Amino acid sequence: MKLFDNPLILSALLAMVAAQIAKVLLILLTDRRWAPERMAETGGMPSSHSATVSALCTSTAINYGVESATFAIALVFGIIVIYDATGVRRAAGRHAEILNELLEEFSHLFEESKRPKALKTLLGHTYPQVFVGSGFGIAMGFIVDRLLN
Repeated sequence: MKLFDNPLILSALLAMVAAQIAKVLLILLTDRRWAPERMAETGGMPSSHSATVSALCTSTAINYGVESATFAIALVFGIIVIYDATGVRRAAGRHAEILNELLEEFSHLFEESKRPKALKTLLGHTYPQVFVGSGFGIAMGFIVDRLLN
């Protein structure tokens, strides 16, 4: 398929998949539990958002140069995604934690069948998660370039 001959797409997709697999492996190593559902979830170490956009930026720089308009677009897109992952989405996760605590505190006010479900809290990323994810992405950009050239 020609789509996967595109190094920009290939490096971004492979970085995303590698980061998601790494999440599952890290949980296996640190918590000694198998959590394949983490493959389809956001948040956690490493940031697959950062891995994806960093791979895209790296591959764009390699293939088109850092002075190209294509690289500028990829870089600005990457900055927005990473900023959102560490800012807005991280804050939303913290808000969800607080709301979940309040739900637990006031659970006695709800009938069992009408009790609200807990909100998802693992939404955004910490700076270390973004740093490691970006490293994954940069490495994948170079790896894909080596494999295709």
